[in-house]
Amino acid sequence: MCSLPFISCSNDDDTVSTPQSETIAAIASRNADLSILVDALERTDLVSTLNGSGEFTVFAPTNASFTAFLQANGFANLDAVPTNVLKEILLNHVVSGELTASELTTGYVKTLAKGSASSTNTLSLFVNTANGVVLNGGTANNGATVVTADVQASNGVVHVINGVLALPTVVNHAIANPNFSVLVQALTREDQPDFVGILSGTPNSPFTVFAPTNAAFTSVLTELNLSGLNAIPQSVLENTLKYHVVAGANVLSTNLTAGSVTTFQGQSFNIGLTGGVKITDASGRVSNVVATDVQASNGVIHAIDKVLLPAL
Repeated sequence: MCSLPFISCSNDDDTVSTPQSETIAAIASRNADLSILVDALERTDLVSTLNGSGEFTVFAPTNASFTAFLQANGFANLDAVPTNVLKEILLNHVVSGELTASELTTGYVKTLAKGSASSTNTLSLFVNTANGVVLNGGTANNGATVVTADVQASNGVVHVINGVLALPTVVNHAIANPNFSVLVQALTREDQPDFVGILSGTPNSPFTVFAPTNAAFTSVLTELNLSGLNAIPQSVLENTLKYHVVAGANVLSTNLTAGSVTTFQGQSFNIGLTGGVKITDASGRVSNVVATDVQASNGVIHAIDKVLLPAL
């Protein structure tokens, strides 16, 4: 598990206790508001998994959540969702091990789902406990909020949520984490290319994104003597943002190698592995990789502590 534990928070959700003699699947089957979830589990042969002896944390979408998801994605009903797609979506709601509401902290956990970008690294789920428990940025970002916490089972715990957790893209993960909020502002500045569309799609994917934190942007603005993000010229910002993306590769931290890397912008930077992963940009400035392997469905994110500058 990787994390960006920049925020210290607590959770105040009410908890609901049930007898712990029933499995997660059994608890879901006797809750009328989780009937579509149960149908989905049966259709994908996942009931036996959630009846098993291993401990799991399951974020369980309500019927209303599934209905909204189906409508938003143009599916007439649950049967219209391809079985392989539905299975990965369901696995994106399951985390190995039991995590009660009080044990959930702001940062990343790994689900059991896999996207198309990596066959080995399961998808990351961003948990934000600043105000309740919000997953992947909430429903506006294809995530959800916990509405009923800590339904105890014999093999784990269930948290009922108000949305279906779609397989997150690189953009979804950037939006979900408050420590990437300035990066999101830069990517969505109205004079920029459609970075949201590019980094949400499959052309040129998978992507490996080296994502500067908010503090990295604050530092570079001071370094360049700029008053704010809007003071960066259009072409400079566009080239700088593209310089943080490697197209056509989902490179995990364990597969990073020392040497030159060609970016989506066209120029290269150099990766060094001595004393941790470091990136030297075209100006000789060095950035440290401070969090790794945030897995999305179409790529992977590594957080860095300095904005990389191409030669302009």
